[in-house]
Amino acid sequence: MRPAPAGRIYFARLRPAETTFDAALTGILIGSADVIIVALLALLVVIVSWRRSAYLRAAKANLRQRPLNDDGIVIGAEGFVLERANAPAVLLLHGAGDTPQTLRYLADALHARGFHVSAPLLPGHGRTMQDFARVRADDLTAASRAHYDDLRRSHSWLGVIGISMGGALAVQIAAADKDLPALGLVAPYLAMPATIERAARLAWLWGPLVPVLRSADGLSVLDPAERDRSLAYGAFTPAALRALRTTMQRAVAALPRVVAPTLMIQSREDNRIRVVDAERAFALLGAREKRLQWIAGAAHVITVDYGRDVVIASLTSWMESRAFSQ
Repeated sequence: MRPAPAGRIYFARLRPAETTFDAALTGILIGSADVIIVALLALLVVIVSWRRSAYLRAAKANLRQRPLNDDGIVIGAEGFVLERANAPAVLLLHGAGDTPQTLRYLADALHARGFHVSAPLLPGHGRTMQDFARVRADDLTAASRAHYDDLRRSHSWLGVIGISMGGALAVQIAAADKDLPALGLVAPYLAMPATIERAARLAWLWGPLVPVLRSADGLSVLDPAERDRSLAYGAFTPAALRALRTTMQRAVAALPRVVAPTLMIQSREDNRIRVVDAERAFALLGAREKRLQWIAGAAHVITVDYGRDVVIASLTSWMESRAFSQ
Protein backbone atom coordinates (compact mmCIF):
# COMPACT_ATOMS: atom_id res chain seq x y z
CA MET A 1 0.00 0.00 0.00
CA ARG A 2 1.31 3.42 -0.92
CA PRO A 3 1.74 5.85 1.96
CA ALA A 4 -0.93 8.55 2.19
CA PRO A 5 0.11 11.95 1.05
CA ALA A 6 0.57 14.50 3.79
CA GLY A 7 -2.53 16.52 4.66
CA ARG A 8 -5.02 13.87 3.53
CA ILE A 9 -7.17 11.56 5.65
CA TYR A 10 -8.10 8.15 4.29
CA PHE A 11 -10.85 5.85 5.65
CA ALA A 12 -10.53 2.11 5.27
CA ARG A 13 -13.41 0.64 3.33
CA LEU A 14 -14.99 -2.40 4.99
CA ARG A 15 -15.65 -5.40 2.91
CA PRO A 16 -19.33 -6.36 2.50
CA ALA A 17 -19.01 -9.32 4.88
CA GLU A 18 -17.61 -7.11 7.66
CA THR A 19 -20.34 -4.48 7.17
CA THR A 20 -23.08 -7.10 7.32
CA PHE A 21 -21.65 -8.68 10.51
CA ASP A 22 -21.33 -5.34 12.36
CA ALA A 23 -24.83 -4.29 11.40
CA ALA A 24 -26.24 -7.61 12.53
CA LEU A 25 -24.38 -7.41 15.83
CA THR A 26 -25.62 -3.84 16.42
CA GLY A 27 -29.17 -4.92 15.63
CA ILE A 28 -28.95 -7.81 18.07
CA LEU A 29 -27.65 -5.52 20.85
CA ILE A 30 -30.32 -2.89 20.23
CA GLY A 31 -33.00 -5.54 20.01
CA SER A 32 -31.86 -7.14 23.29
CA ALA A 33 -31.95 -3.78 25.07
CA ASP A 34 -35.47 -3.16 23.77
CA VAL A 35 -36.58 -6.58 24.98
CA ILE A 36 -35.13 -5.94 28.45
CA ILE A 37 -36.80 -2.54 28.71
CA VAL A 38 -40.14 -3.93 27.57
CA ALA A 39 -39.83 -6.84 29.99
CA LEU A 40 -39.05 -4.50 32.89
CA LEU A 41 -41.97 -2.27 32.01
CA ALA A 42 -44.26 -5.28 31.77
CA LEU A 43 -43.03 -6.50 35.15
CA LEU A 44 -43.65 -3.06 36.64
CA VAL A 45 -47.20 -3.03 35.28
CA VAL A 46 -47.83 -6.48 36.73
CA ILE A 47 -46.49 -5.44 40.15
CA VAL A 48 -48.53 -2.23 40.19
CA SER A 49 -51.68 -4.07 39.12
CA TRP A 50 -51.14 -6.77 41.74
CA ARG A 51 -50.52 -4.25 44.50
CA ARG A 52 -53.55 -2.20 43.55
CA SER A 53 -55.68 -5.33 43.48
CA ALA A 54 -54.41 -6.20 46.95
CA TYR A 55 -55.17 -2.64 48.05
CA LEU A 56 -58.74 -2.86 46.74
CA ARG A 57 -59.23 -6.23 48.41
CA ALA A 58 -57.98 -4.81 51.70
CA ALA A 59 -60.26 -1.79 51.34
CA LYS A 60 -63.28 -4.00 50.65
CA ALA A 61 -62.43 -6.25 53.60
CA ASN A 62 -62.11 -3.16 55.78
CA LEU A 63 -65.57 -2.03 54.73
CA ARG A 64 -67.05 -5.43 55.49
CA GLN A 65 -65.52 -5.43 58.96
CA ARG A 66 -66.25 -1.75 59.63
CA PRO A 67 -69.42 -0.63 57.83
CA LEU A 68 -69.97 3.06 57.17
CA ASN A 69 -72.83 5.30 58.20
CA ASP A 70 -74.63 7.68 55.84
CA ASP A 71 -71.85 10.25 56.26
CA GLY A 72 -69.17 7.82 55.10
CA ILE A 73 -67.77 7.36 58.62
CA VAL A 74 -67.13 3.98 60.21
CA ILE A 75 -69.95 3.23 62.62
CA GLY A 76 -68.62 3.88 66.12
CA ALA A 77 -65.71 6.02 64.90
CA GLU A 78 -67.62 9.29 64.86
CA GLY A 79 -66.39 12.29 66.75
CA PHE A 80 -68.44 13.11 69.83
CA VAL A 81 -69.19 15.85 72.33
CA LEU A 82 -70.19 15.32 75.97
CA GLU A 83 -71.87 18.60 76.79
CA ARG A 84 -71.79 20.42 80.07
CA ALA A 85 -72.90 24.04 80.07
CA ASN A 86 -70.78 26.72 81.72
CA ALA A 87 -68.09 24.18 82.54
CA PRO A 88 -64.37 23.95 81.82
CA ALA A 89 -63.69 22.05 78.63
CA VAL A 90 -61.15 19.50 77.42
CA LEU A 91 -60.25 18.80 73.79
CA LEU A 92 -59.21 15.19 73.11
CA LEU A 93 -57.15 14.36 70.00
CA HIS A 94 -56.79 10.77 68.77
CA GLY A 95 -53.83 9.05 67.14
CA ALA A 96 -52.80 8.29 63.56
CA GLY A 97 -54.94 5.70 61.80
CA ASP A 98 -57.21 5.57 64.83
CA THR A 99 -60.47 7.14 66.01
CA PRO A 100 -62.01 8.96 69.01
CA GLN A 101 -63.21 5.54 70.18
CA THR A 102 -59.80 5.15 71.89
CA LEU A 103 -60.63 8.19 74.03
CA ARG A 104 -64.16 7.26 75.11
CA TYR A 105 -63.23 5.92 78.56
CA LEU A 106 -61.21 9.04 79.26
CA ALA A 107 -63.99 11.30 77.96
CA ASP A 108 -66.59 9.65 80.18
CA ALA A 109 -64.35 10.06 83.22
CA LEU A 110 -63.70 13.75 82.48
CA HIS A 111 -67.39 14.41 81.91
CA ALA A 112 -68.26 12.72 85.20
CA ARG A 113 -65.80 15.06 86.95
CA GLY A 114 -67.55 18.14 85.59
CA PHE A 115 -65.92 18.82 82.22
CA HIS A 116 -67.37 19.57 78.82
CA VAL A 117 -65.54 17.16 76.48
CA SER A 118 -65.00 17.26 72.71
CA ALA A 119 -63.31 14.42 70.81
CA PRO A 120 -63.38 15.19 67.07
CA LEU A 121 -62.63 12.75 64.25
CA LEU A 122 -59.60 14.05 62.37
CA PRO A 123 -59.46 14.31 58.55
CA GLY A 124 -58.83 11.07 56.64
CA HIS A 125 -59.53 8.93 59.69
CA GLY A 126 -62.39 6.61 60.58
CA ARG A 127 -63.54 6.46 57.00
CA THR A 128 -62.13 4.44 54.07
CA MET A 129 -58.59 3.60 53.02
CA GLN A 130 -59.09 5.91 50.05
CA ASP A 131 -59.66 8.78 52.48
CA PHE A 132 -56.58 7.73 54.45
CA ALA A 133 -54.60 7.82 51.21
CA ARG A 134 -55.34 11.54 50.86
CA VAL A 135 -54.52 12.72 54.39
CA ARG A 136 -52.04 15.59 54.79
CA ALA A 137 -50.25 17.01 57.81
CA ASP A 138 -51.58 20.50 57.10
CA ASP A 139 -55.17 19.21 57.19
CA LEU A 140 -54.59 17.50 60.53
CA THR A 141 -53.00 20.60 62.04
CA ALA A 142 -55.71 22.91 60.71
CA ALA A 143 -58.55 20.67 61.93
CA SER A 144 -57.16 20.30 65.45
CA ARG A 145 -56.57 24.04 65.67
CA ALA A 146 -60.09 24.80 64.39
CA HIS A 147 -61.66 22.57 67.05
CA TYR A 148 -59.50 24.23 69.70
CA ASP A 149 -60.50 27.72 68.57
CA ASP A 150 -64.19 26.79 68.56
CA LEU A 151 -63.98 25.59 72.15
CA ARG A 152 -62.02 28.67 73.22
CA ARG A 153 -64.87 30.88 72.00
CA SER A 154 -67.46 29.04 74.09
CA HIS A 155 -65.50 28.09 77.23
CA SER A 156 -63.44 30.24 79.56
CA TRP A 157 -61.17 27.32 80.55
CA LEU A 158 -59.86 24.79 78.02
CA GLY A 159 -57.29 22.02 78.37
CA VAL A 160 -55.96 19.67 75.72
CA ILE A 161 -55.10 15.97 75.83
CA GLY A 162 -53.66 14.08 72.87
CA ILE A 163 -52.64 10.47 72.38
CA SER A 164 -49.90 9.37 69.96
CA MET A 165 -50.13 11.64 66.89
CA GLY A 166 -52.84 13.55 68.73
CA GLY A 167 -50.17 14.32 71.32
CA ALA A 168 -47.96 15.78 68.60
CA LEU A 169 -50.87 17.95 67.44
CA ALA A 170 -51.55 19.00 71.05
CA VAL A 171 -47.91 20.09 71.40
CA GLN A 172 -48.29 22.37 68.39
CA ILE A 173 -51.43 23.92 69.86
CA ALA A 174 -49.72 24.44 73.22
CA ALA A 175 -46.67 26.03 71.61
CA ALA A 176 -48.88 28.51 69.77
CA ASP A 177 -51.04 29.43 72.79
CA LYS A 178 -49.06 30.50 75.85
CA ASP A 179 -52.31 30.79 77.83
CA LEU A 180 -53.15 27.08 77.66
CA PRO A 181 -53.74 26.14 81.32
CA ALA A 182 -53.14 22.37 81.12
CA LEU A 183 -51.74 19.84 78.66
CA GLY A 184 -51.89 16.03 78.71
CA LEU A 185 -49.62 13.97 76.46
CA VAL A 186 -50.45 10.27 76.29
CA ALA A 187 -47.75 8.20 74.58
CA PRO A 188 -47.11 11.21 72.32
CA TYR A 189 -45.60 10.43 68.93
CA LEU A 190 -42.53 12.63 69.23
CA ALA A 191 -39.98 10.26 67.69
CA MET A 192 -39.99 7.95 64.68
CA PRO A 193 -37.85 4.81 64.35
CA ALA A 194 -35.13 5.17 61.71
CA THR A 195 -36.56 2.52 59.40
CA ILE A 196 -40.04 4.05 59.49
CA GLU A 197 -38.64 7.55 59.06
CA ARG A 198 -36.74 6.39 56.00
CA ALA A 199 -39.86 4.75 54.58
CA ALA A 200 -41.85 7.94 55.15
CA ARG A 201 -39.17 10.06 53.48
CA LEU A 202 -39.10 7.76 50.43
CA ALA A 203 -42.85 7.17 50.27
CA TRP A 204 -42.99 9.03 46.94
CA LEU A 205 -40.80 6.29 45.50
CA TRP A 206 -42.42 3.12 46.82
CA GLY A 207 -45.94 4.48 47.23
CA PRO A 208 -47.16 3.71 43.69
CA LEU A 209 -46.12 0.06 44.14
CA VAL A 210 -47.23 -0.41 47.75
CA PRO A 211 -50.40 1.63 48.40
CA VAL A 212 -50.93 0.04 51.84
CA LEU A 213 -48.24 -0.74 54.39
CA ARG A 214 -49.04 -2.90 57.39
CA SER A 215 -47.34 -2.26 60.70
CA ALA A 216 -44.56 -4.63 61.72
CA ASP A 217 -43.77 -3.25 65.16
CA GLY A 218 -46.10 -5.41 67.22
CA LEU A 219 -49.46 -4.95 68.91
CA SER A 220 -50.52 -1.46 69.96
CA VAL A 221 -53.17 -2.86 72.32
CA LEU A 222 -52.34 -5.93 74.42
CA ASP A 223 -55.81 -6.36 75.93
CA PRO A 224 -57.52 -8.80 73.49
CA ALA A 225 -61.03 -7.56 74.24
CA GLU A 226 -60.07 -3.95 73.50
CA ARG A 227 -58.05 -5.02 70.48
CA ASP A 228 -61.15 -6.67 69.03
CA ARG A 229 -63.13 -3.47 69.59
CA SER A 230 -60.57 -1.33 67.79
CA LEU A 231 -61.74 0.68 64.79
CA ALA A 232 -58.23 1.58 63.63
CA TYR A 233 -57.25 0.98 60.02
CA GLY A 234 -54.51 -1.43 61.03
CA ALA A 235 -52.37 -0.21 58.12
CA PHE A 236 -50.81 2.97 56.73
CA THR A 237 -50.90 4.59 53.33
CA PRO A 238 -47.87 6.43 51.94
CA ALA A 239 -49.64 9.76 52.39
CA ALA A 240 -50.55 8.97 56.00
CA LEU A 241 -46.98 7.97 56.79
CA ARG A 242 -45.68 11.24 55.31
CA ALA A 243 -48.29 13.19 57.29
CA LEU A 244 -47.28 11.43 60.51
CA ARG A 245 -43.60 12.20 59.94
CA THR A 246 -44.28 15.87 59.22
CA THR A 247 -46.59 16.19 62.24
CA MET A 248 -43.96 14.58 64.47
CA GLN A 249 -41.19 16.84 63.20
CA ARG A 250 -43.26 19.98 63.71
CA ALA A 251 -44.11 18.92 67.26
CA VAL A 252 -40.51 18.16 68.19
CA ALA A 253 -39.49 21.59 66.94
CA ALA A 254 -42.31 23.14 69.03
CA LEU A 255 -41.51 21.34 72.32
CA PRO A 256 -39.21 24.06 73.74
CA ARG A 257 -41.98 26.66 73.22
CA VAL A 258 -44.54 24.79 75.35
CA VAL A 259 -45.12 26.54 78.68
CA ALA A 260 -48.42 24.93 79.76
CA PRO A 261 -48.28 22.64 82.82
CA THR A 262 -47.80 19.23 81.19
CA LEU A 263 -48.45 15.67 82.28
CA MET A 264 -46.87 13.07 80.00
CA ILE A 265 -47.76 9.40 80.50
CA GLN A 266 -45.84 6.62 78.80
CA SER A 267 -45.69 2.82 78.94
CA ARG A 268 -42.31 1.18 79.28
CA GLU A 269 -43.55 -1.56 76.95
CA ASP A 270 -44.75 0.85 74.24
CA ASN A 271 -44.30 -0.90 70.88
CA ARG A 272 -43.87 2.37 68.97
CA ILE A 273 -42.01 4.75 71.28
CA ARG A 274 -38.74 3.75 72.95
CA VAL A 275 -38.08 4.75 76.55
CA VAL A 276 -35.03 6.78 75.53
CA ASP A 277 -37.06 8.68 72.91
CA ALA A 278 -39.82 9.46 75.38
CA GLU A 279 -37.29 10.76 77.90
CA ARG A 280 -35.60 12.88 75.25
CA ALA A 281 -38.91 14.45 74.20
CA PHE A 282 -39.84 15.15 77.80
CA ALA A 283 -36.50 16.85 78.38
CA LEU A 284 -37.17 19.15 75.43
CA LEU A 285 -40.48 20.35 76.88
CA GLY A 286 -40.16 24.01 77.78
CA ALA A 287 -42.79 23.91 80.55
CA ARG A 288 -41.43 24.60 84.03
CA GLU A 289 -44.23 22.52 85.55
CA LYS A 290 -44.11 19.09 83.97
CA ARG A 291 -44.30 15.47 85.04
CA LEU A 292 -43.41 12.21 83.30
CA GLN A 293 -45.39 9.25 84.59
CA TRP A 294 -44.49 5.68 83.63
CA ILE A 295 -46.83 2.72 83.56
CA ALA A 296 -46.14 -0.93 82.79
CA GLY A 297 -47.98 -3.81 81.14
CA ALA A 298 -49.49 -1.87 78.24
CA ALA A 299 -48.47 -1.15 74.66
CA HIS A 300 -49.02 2.14 72.79
CA VAL A 301 -52.74 2.93 73.06
CA ILE A 302 -52.75 3.17 76.85
CA THR A 303 -56.16 4.86 77.11
CA VAL A 304 -57.80 1.48 76.35
CA ASP A 305 -55.08 -1.04 77.20
CA TYR A 306 -54.15 -2.73 80.46
CA GLY A 307 -53.65 -0.16 83.20
CA ARG A 308 -55.96 2.39 81.57
CA ASP A 309 -57.64 3.16 84.90
CA VAL A 310 -54.36 4.58 86.22
CA VAL A 311 -53.86 6.62 83.04
CA ILE A 312 -57.39 8.00 83.14
CA ALA A 313 -57.26 8.81 86.86
CA SER A 314 -53.98 10.69 86.45
CA LEU A 315 -55.22 12.73 83.49
CA THR A 316 -58.54 13.66 85.08
CA SER A 317 -56.79 14.69 88.30
CA TRP A 318 -54.29 16.78 86.34
CA MET A 319 -57.06 18.65 84.54
CA GLU A 320 -59.29 18.91 87.59
CA SER A 321 -56.58 20.38 89.84
CA ARG A 322 -56.01 23.19 87.33
CA ALA A 323 -59.56 23.85 86.22
CA PHE A 324 -61.35 23.90 89.56
CA SER A 325 -58.64 25.37 91.75
CA GLN A 326 -58.88 28.75 90.06
